[in-house]
Amino acid sequence: MREEARKLQDEARTLIELAKKDAETIKKESRIEAKEEAHRIKIEGEKELQRWERRISQKEENLDRKREALERKEAGLGSKEQELSRIKEQLGQLEAQQRQELERVSRLSQEEAKELLLRDVEREIQLEVAARIKRGEEQVKEESEKRARHIITTAIQRYAGDHTAESTVSVVPLPSDEMKGRIIGREGRNIRMLETLTGIDLIIDDTPEAVVISGFNPIRREIARMALEKLILDGRIHPARIEEMVEKAQKEMEVRVKEAGERACFEVGITGVHPELVKTLGRLLYRTSYAQNVLQHSIEVALISGAMASELHGDPAMLKRAGLLHDIGKAVDSEVEGPHAQIGAKLAQKYGEPAEIVRAIAGHHGEEEPQTMEAVLVCAADAISAARPGARMESLDNYIKRLDRLEKVANSFNGVEKSYAIQAGREIRIIVKPEAIDDLAAQRLARDIVSRIETELEYPGQIKVTVVRETRAVEYAK
Repeated sequence: MREEARKLQDEARTLIELAKKDAETIKKESRIEAKEEAHRIKIEGEKELQRWERRISQKEENLDRKREALERKEAGLGSKEQELSRIKEQLGQLEAQQRQELERVSRLSQEEAKELLLRDVEREIQLEVAARIKRGEEQVKEESEKRARHIITTAIQRYAGDHTAESTVSVVPLPSDEMKGRIIGREGRNIRMLETLTGIDLIIDDTPEAVVISGFNPIRREIARMALEKLILDGRIHPARIEEMVEKAQKEMEVRVKEAGERACFEVGITGVHPELVKTLGRLLYRTSYAQNVLQHSIEVALISGAMASELHGDPAMLKRAGLLHDIGKAVDSEVEGPHAQIGAKLAQKYGEPAEIVRAIAGHHGEEEPQTMEAVLVCAADAISAARPGARMESLDNYIKRLDRLEKVANSFNGVEKSYAIQAGREIRIIVKPEAIDDLAAQRLARDIVSRIETELEYPGQIKVTVVRETRAVEYAK
């Protein structure tokens, strides 16, 4: 047993020694391999480093070459700058010599020549600006006239009113001349009572079977006519009966006036008008202006104003209201002092009409400058209604005076040779002296004359001003 144990120990020691030898061998081999791998890595690193060093060296060489090229260019630019400075100096000398030569030839200094040139340029610019302004004005005028004609024509076409005007009756027919004595009464008591109650005058003359009623107030005149017709139909004419019939006529007149105002509002299509304004409006049925019935004229102005407002994208209802009420002051102008436009504006303001309506009424005859679209359109519609053919009558004396005044205004301007009012005063043609007025001055003259006419004259519609400048060259062959 001991022997075997000893053998096993010997074998174990032998195996351990062999293992140690193998381990030493493996360790030596690993160390050798590691040294070889490190050597290999070192060689590859050195090769890579050499490659990068070569690339850096090449880039440095390239940079050196570029730097040398840049230095050569900078040197070339320096020489060119010197050359340019020399050329500029030569040009300055040549310019100074040329300026001196020009001053010697023209006998003008530099400042004088500059001033002369600026004056010429300024004159040319003024002519060019004036020509452009003229072209622009003509274009704007043409476009605005075309647009205005379209709006006005459309408004007039949409209103299909009669061209005849109603007039109040001032003559009462009698069944016989015997009735004249009954109207006069014993010692004239009947006629005096009727005149006292109505405030009018009865003219009983040699006119067969007729009595003429004369009075400044159209409402009173109409009441007198109605009362007289009732008395004639009744046959009983005495002071008590006259008083009764006048009272009935006054009540009937109040109803008629109210109904006329309501009909006008309904025809135009407006509501919410104060009852007192409606009654005042109805009184215009018995009021005429240049033989044109004022209530019918107001309805016409309202409808034309509304049509024009529709074309201009305004408020047709507001314009109709302003147009219908624009002449309401004429219903009471015999009782209140002042222009009817101002009276009407105060009435409208008193009864709660909007400020736009009040301003349109106040400015439709130029007492106030129109500031709103409503005022301008009412003013235009009023002129259209008054100026259309057959709307109004005018006395021959007034017509001749207007033509004469129109020609005097034109002749008062310098450079005007002759002037002629034509087309019934709707146009004036002015002949100017061509040596005193040029083309641009003729345009300014036309505008100045228009301004004077608008300021100094009163006229229906519009007046066309035409300035004629003519130059003639005449020679005779002998």
